[in-house]
Amino acid sequence: MTAFLTEGPADADTTLLLAPGAGAPKTSPWMGRASALLAEAGLRVARFDFAYMAARQKSGTRRPPPRAEALVAEYEAAVDALSAGRPAGQRLVIGGKSLGGRVASLAAQALFERGRIAGLVCLGYPFHPPNRPEQLRTRHLTTLTCPTLIVQGERDPFGGPPEVSGYGLSPAIAVHWATYGDHDLAPRRSSGATLEGNLAEAVGAIVRFVDALA
Repeated sequence: MTAFLTEGPADADTTLLLAPGAGAPKTSPWMGRASALLAEAGLRVARFDFAYMAARQKSGTRRPPPRAEALVAEYEAAVDALSAGRPAGQRLVIGGKSLGGRVASLAAQALFERGRIAGLVCLGYPFHPPNRPEQLRTRHLTTLTCPTLIVQGERDPFGGPPEVSGYGLSPAIAVHWATYGDHDLAPRRSSGATLEGNLAEAVGAIVRFVDALA
């Protein structure tokens, strides 16, 4: 059974379901801070771990995650479990950090076509492995019709502005660029930008995106 960590107003217009990245659980400081800011902005946020991460938390053994495609069924099961207790009429938007966002993006189109979700939010999408730009993970993103927001750091080693602009992403996808941000949206100290500022701007972009879905 999926265990959710939830925060934000229960009667919010939108619930945002988030899965974490490959190496961190739903309780990581980054996920906690981002979720808190989203909740303060009026969204209901629900976080969950994939089974491999839940097992890692219990055993302490670090094993690599399964392939993203193998986790899609788990994400769909989480949508089912969360939907069972969600208020009628409340929108559901799915997404996640890095791997979590990628898995959500693989599940999104079918869920959107069935009317199960209203949109997709990816935080630091792994367009390709670092230093391997030829290994793209973008094929499904060229035909996506589910409204999508990708929040990406300008110096993310998994894909920056010059690369992403040439990927031919679907017009349903908008990208918010975090100033000088890395994969966690953190800027260089010398840039004058701050992680807190980048997170605040990212939350603002997400709220505007969600509001537009109405």
